[in-house]
Amino acid sequence: MSQTPKIALEEHFMHPDFVQYFATTSTNISPALFGKAKDALLDFGDRRIEAMDSIGVEKAVLSLSGPGVQAEKRVDTAVQLARKVNDFLAEEMAKKPDRYGGFAHLAMQDPAGAADELERCVKDLGMQGAMINGQTGGTYLDDDRYAVFWERAADLEAPIYIHPNNPPERVHMYHDHPELYGPVWSWTVETATHALRLVFSGTFDRFPGAKLILGHLGENLPFMLWRLDSRWEISNRGDMTLDLKPSDYFKRNIWLTTSGMCDDVPLRCSIDAMGQDRIMFSVDYPFEHPEEAGKWIEAAPLSDDERQKVCHQNARSLLGL
Repeated sequence: MSQTPKIALEEHFMHPDFVQYFATTSTNISPALFGKAKDALLDFGDRRIEAMDSIGVEKAVLSLSGPGVQAEKRVDTAVQLARKVNDFLAEEMAKKPDRYGGFAHLAMQDPAGAADELERCVKDLGMQGAMINGQTGGTYLDDDRYAVFWERAADLEAPIYIHPNNPPERVHMYHDHPELYGPVWSWTVETATHALRLVFSGTFDRFPGAKLILGHLGENLPFMLWRLDSRWEISNRGDMTLDLKPSDYFKRNIWLTTSGMCDDVPLRCSIDAMGQDRIMFSVDYPFEHPEEAGKWIEAAPLSDDERQKVCHQNARSLLGL
């Protein structure tokens, strides 16, 4: 069977100086499995390219495996390390410019500095946007201090990918259920809530050109669009207003990837809810198996036009590839 050309947008790497941050996610993963992906994360050579080639991925947009400097308490250290890893990624991209793109890693502890670094990464280093690993110091991207960042991102037409991270505190509902804390459930809740904070705070009214990417087929949110519109009307919203219905922002400002979701039902739901131009293929390498993701998307119940758009055309359009 011939392979559809693919671009993959949530494909991770590691830098030796960031292993300490990556280790903070060990509480979310089985002790027997945590750390087994390290060698694959550190590789930019044959192992990664062969995995891409095996399923027809022509280009992978690489991003540092989280949480990175989102977990750093010292602002100056976060800024320094973010710049360092961006330079490192740019060097790897330059070695294989036809195969690797990149999402910038940003120290959101300094919003104005993050805006400047995003501009440097996009304009000078050839990156396609940025990936931010959830909250930074308990602050989410709807906070007013990030207005300078969103203004710059919109001006640059640079998509911002929100990747899951742990919440700033471990709430009681996960007590005695460690299996729910992490990729099974809490990361979905945390990331979906982060996105909804951006919608309901009016961030996309203030910056209508802002572009947001969510992985895992939208963290269950495409399933909820009708209810978000309906319940917004009766919510305890004080003086909050929106120019559009909540669902409209998903169809104007938000894109989704298939990272870590090889399932026909949520794929069809996401396309039907948001449109065939807003869904993009990803593997979540090396935390998911490329072979599984590749075989799945080739056999998924899509029209030929939908498959071409999901596999590569939508990414080319959004990222300017």
